[in-house]
Amino acid sequence: MQGIELALNQIGTRGDIALVKIKGYIDTTTSSEVSTKLTELINDGTYQLIIDMGGVNYVSSAGWGAFVGEIRTIRENSGDLKIVQMTPDVFEVFEMLEFNRILDYYETIEEAVNDFDISIGLDITTSMQQRQPKVAPDSVEVSVPSPKTLAKSGTNKSERKTKSRFLFTKPNVNEATLPLVEKIKILVIENPNDGIKQLKKKLNSRRFGFESVGYFKIRDILKKYNLETKQKRYRFYRSR
Repeated sequence: MQGIELALNQIGTRGDIALVKIKGYIDTTTSSEVSTKLTELINDGTYQLIIDMGGVNYVSSAGWGAFVGEIRTIRENSGDLKIVQMTPDVFEVFEMLEFNRILDYYETIEEAVNDFDISIGLDITTSMQQRQPKVAPDSVEVSVPSPKTLAKSGTNKSERKTKSRFLFTKPNVNEATLPLVEKIKILVIENPNDGIKQLKKKLNSRRFGFESVGYFKIRDILKKYNLETKQKRYRFYRSR
């Protein structure tokens, strides 16, 4: 086996996110180096951390413990530690040991940065919204007839139901600004037969603000909200 290499960069819209790139392997002999680096960052007041593990080929339970050991301090200071770019072999162990219940993980650095920016209130879809035409709130008028008018006109029930359904299913919401979970729920309701690949493709569209999200992240969200199988998505679809 080889040793471990650590590289630090400051990234993000405000340059306040620490990106730690790791190469090699993380086990009982090298995890102390990871712990030392994390402690240094925390002592310097850096609580937004992204760990790039694209160059890591093995992580033992002790290695994962190096991250878990600092997560409480980080989150108590309104920060977080996000894992990105895990190889399939590393991810398999990560999920098998259930560290995915403690640590957030993403397929790309961009996803993790966007999540940090959203958490502090930065609008990452501003440029997208500027390209979209603004519709004045009063551009669509819905007249509500009086009881006497209804009695005279003989408006049937089906017409009233159609109007009511239109008002419910067409809220004045910019779907590109919704949280990722809500975007996925919308797509599941529209077509419960869609799998992860279809959801990933639809999310990366103008409608949803060109949301770039990885396969593992979508899978994790579907599991978390009990939507990981087609049957469960169909039950969710029918319940709406």
